[in-house]
Amino acid sequence: MKSPAAQARIVAWVAVVLAATTLPAVGEVTKLTTGLPIPRFVTLKAKKVNLRVGPGQDYAVSWRYLKAGVPVEITQEFENWRRIRDADGAEGWVFHSLLSGDRGAIAAPWMKTKGPDIFVNMRSDARDTGSIVAKLQPGVVVKLDECNGQWCHAEAKDVEGWVSQAEIWGAYPGEAFTK
Repeated sequence: MKSPAAQARIVAWVAVVLAATTLPAVGEVTKLTTGLPIPRFVTLKAKKVNLRVGPGQDYAVSWRYLKAGVPVEITQEFENWRRIRDADGAEGWVFHSLLSGDRGAIAAPWMKTKGPDIFVNMRSDARDTGSIVAKLQPGVVVKLDECNGQWCHAEAKDVEGWVSQAEIWGAYPGEAFTK
């Protein structure tokens, strides 16, 4: 039988271990390796990015991205590796230096199969009554420099304007930020 002091030390040690290994509640923002929030949106910095099945070069490549500026969501960090998810739901690990803090979005990727007459309107103002400056096909990648929680200021090719935050993948509902 252990002494009460030894039992207390064991209980305290178990409490510390449990506290250190407890996962955050669903939807809770956590801070890990970088101290930045998880999850968070970023973009691919390089034109060629290997998506790996694990956090290291010894892991197999499951996918290769061939375009810079594509938005992805960081869902986990491990040393210099980031677990990401893309708009299609593909998940895997990429080296941190292949990612950029620049923000981007994809116009309504969930509407890609709905037909050729479906568009996301880019407007001159951050309101439904703003004049339409462009019609974005679902799946078009845009650069973001600002979101106010309902609208995001975006640029696609040489056109810029405002898109509804509800019609893009790359900014969380209600999220506000500026570049």
